Amino acid sequence: MNRLPVSHPALDFMITHLCGRVDRVRRQELSRGASAVEWVVISAIVVGIVVAIGFTIKGALNGKADDVKQCIDGANGDSGNC
Repeated sequence: MNRLPVSHPALDFMITHLCGRVDRVRRQELSRGASAVEWVVISAIVVGIVVAIGFTIKGALNGKADDVKQCIDGANGDSGNC
């Protein structure tokens, strides 16, 4: 298995260990990587939805705050639009 001209027990162990790991990876399904990609895509979609809802709520709150500010600034006894 060792094709190198030098033989050392630590080197032999490392080569054997790495060959075993490569064989194990080749035999297993590669669905773990696909599953991780699916989770990333799902997370990105959820984050996008949360950001969109956050901007919508922020816009609505800013609009109502401006309305209240105008009512306070224009308080001269008329209840007009307030």
